[in-house]
Amino acid sequence: MDSRRTPLHAEHEALGAAFTDFAGWRMPLRYDSELAEHHAVRTAAGLFDLTHMGEILLSGPEAAAALDHALVGHVSAIGLGRARYTMICREDGGVIDDLIVYRTGEREYLVVANASNAAVVLDALVSRADGFDTTVVDASQDHALLAVQGPRSAEILGGLTPTDLDSVKYYASYPTEVAGKDVLLARTGYTGEDGFELFVAPADAPTVWQRLLEAGQPHGLRPAGLGCRDTLRLEAGMPLYGNELSAQRSPYSANLGRVVKLDKPGDFVGRAALAAIAESGVDSVLVGLTTPSRRAPRHGYPVLDADGAVIGEITSGALSPTLGHSVAMAYVTTANVEPGTKLSVDVRGRHEPVEVVPLPFYKRAN
Repeated sequence: MDSRRTPLHAEHEALGAAFTDFAGWRMPLRYDSELAEHHAVRTAAGLFDLTHMGEILLSGPEAAAALDHALVGHVSAIGLGRARYTMICREDGGVIDDLIVYRTGEREYLVVANASNAAVVLDALVSRADGFDTTVVDASQDHALLAVQGPRSAEILGGLTPTDLDSVKYYASYPTEVAGKDVLLARTGYTGEDGFELFVAPADAPTVWQRLLEAGQPHGLRPAGLGCRDTLRLEAGMPLYGNELSAQRSPYSANLGRVVKLDKPGDFVGRAALAAIAESGVDSVLVGLTTPSRRAPRHGYPVLDADGAVIGEITSGALSPTLGHSVAMAYVTTANVEPGTKLSVDVRGRHEPVEVVPLPFYKRAN
């Protein structure tokens, strides 16, 4: 089966993008240099095409109640025009996906799912909303999604929209115009930098993309692919489904128990299991690891204690372009989670020393 293409595919080809197949989509991996794109986001700005993400719209009198039942978060407490990071879990507490939920109307919510899980999340929401007075619609084909990320994002975007960007709070969304096109503008992102995500009609996406590139050129903006997006989110300690998050682990193992609202009114799918896990604790926890070596620990590499016993596994790892040394996230047994703990990683038969450190590895100054 041929991979799906975003409305910006021709734009990416014109820019000389190298493509990769991801979750059934043909997506830009890089345009020129992943390293240059990474540094652009940290120092100026990067422009991403994220149209492969899934959008699901719930509307109706009981949309909030349906989402409170379906998800671990307290969705009905989200203010109008605000957003919240949350998760959808199985009955046993395993994570199906991590999500952002935008409250776009008094009785309307936009759920954004990861590309690889969009169909699974849609099916789960349809099933869990049964019996509630709400409509669940796959709205993915109605949206292209662009992201401008980096410290100069507001300067670049500011000249293209009538919205006062200083008034746009973190995890807030506003219906507005960008480059004369209707968008839902959100101050959200997945890079560890300030930035904005723009939900736009697919037919309008090329115009908005081109105008953003033009406006960003004097500010050092670069088009950026999925390659640098991965190193950016890793430095920021942000989890990736399939690596740090999975159906085999609960939010508590990933140090994300804060998203589970056990005290919200009513029952929700997975509540009993998650309450039991919160009470009993977990056997392994996600930690950050650093090493002076340039041989980066990679996904699946074993983590060993001082005696050489395997006590965990790397979930994500790379040479950090910002920090200049290798970083990784890993699940390790709870006896080995204290910052400063000395461990090692089996990197293709060679034991590389690593040290447990707090997450994130990188945090922007303001």
